[in-house]
Amino acid sequence: MSNSESAQVQGGAEEAQALQLALELASRAGSMALEWFRQPLSIEVKEDASPVTQADQGVEAMLRQALAERYPDHGILGEEYGTERLDAEYTWVVDPIDGTRSFITGWPLWGSLIGLLHQGKPALGVIEVPAMGERWFAAAGQGAFFRDRSGEQRPCRVSSCRSLADARFYTTSPLYFDAPEQPLIDALIADAGVTRFGGDCYSYALLAAGFIDLVVESQLKPFDYLPLLPVVEEAGGVMTDWEGNPLTLASDGRVIAAATPE
Repeated sequence: MSNSESAQVQGGAEEAQALQLALELASRAGSMALEWFRQPLSIEVKEDASPVTQADQGVEAMLRQALAERYPDHGILGEEYGTERLDAEYTWVVDPIDGTRSFITGWPLWGSLIGLLHQGKPALGVIEVPAMGERWFAAAGQGAFFRDRSGEQRPCRVSSCRSLADARFYTTSPLYFDAPEQPLIDALIADAGVTRFGGDCYSYALLAAGFIDLVVESQLKPFDYLPLLPVVEEAGGVMTDWEGNPLTLASDGRVIAAATPE
């Protein structure tokens, strides 16, 4: 972790140490994943029809081992290797490569996600985007921050957009919605000021930085959205399910992230 990042690690001692570890592990995860990026890969298809590679598995195995060594009593939820101790006071949530389809096709907008829940509520989150050399991170009550490829760091803030007609709207793919949801997404595509597709976790990072205004998705898992939530909210944004309820481990995977409540 850089000196500038260290200066942002505030709050209680335990929370500060957890964020420091998360940043260190995000850097390790990113470096490790890059060793496989745009290289020949063995690609398998999981039961949910999503792809998985040795990069996903190797990065998550490293993260789980490092977290278990430092915090053996903490729980963990990961995409590739399941759950442990979800009833613990603190639970880590990791997605080794968010955007595996982007990763296997050479598209650089994939990320490694690390989050920490305290009593079920998101306490910190890190979005590491290795191929871009970028990082977003946040801890509850401490603000959200962006570090660019040069190492320069600055606070993040969402836009002030309040109108759908003016909104820059992203979703990873219009194909990732069930049939009953499709009319709603078609209406958003028609009514938003700008509509773009792709991005996975990168869209939420851009929202936190004020470049886009709205992200709407479905079929997400807790490891997809919980690490993102502190970054969006600490940047001043709003992130809920489609009914406006707080996102939890038990949410149904339909997610809205917006610059403003409007």
